[in-house]
Amino acid sequence: MKILVPADGSPAAMAALRHVLDLRTAGLQASVVLVNVQPPATLYEVVTAHDPDVIREVKGAAGADLLAPAEALLQKHGGDYELEVAGGEPAPMIVELAENYGCGLIVMGGDSDVVDDVVAHSTLPVTVVPLPEDDA
Repeated sequence: MKILVPADGSPAAMAALRHVLDLRTAGLQASVVLVNVQPPATLYEVVTAHDPDVIREVKGAAGADLLAPAEALLQKHGGDYELEVAGGEPAPMIVELAENYGCGLIVMGGDSDVVDDVVAHSTLPVTVVPLPEDDA
C-alpha cells in the first residue's frame, strides 16, 4: 500500500509522518509518498519575478526545503518512499496526487481548512493525526 503524507515542515505534518512510521514498525507493509504543495503564485510574485520559470524554481526549492526534515526522518527509519513538490491549491492537489500515485490512504496532521477540504473531497480514506499536546 502507498500512503500519501503532505508535509509542510510543521509539527502537525511530522506527527502524521511519525504515525505512518509507527504503522510500518507495527508491521504494515507500506511505502510513503511525501508531498509538499506550493500555492499558486501571488500577484506580487508574478510582478516581481516576471518569469514563470523563476517562480517555479523558487517554489520548488522552498518545497524541497520544507520536505527536508520529513525526508531525513524517513531515511533514518528506512523503507520505500517517494517525494514530490507540486504547485496548486493545496487540498485539491493533495487529493489528485494521492490518486495519481495510486495511494490507498492519506495521512495528515493537525486541524486546518486544508485538512477539512481533503477529508470532504477525497475518495480515499483520510486519517487525521492530532497534534501531540507537547507540540500544541
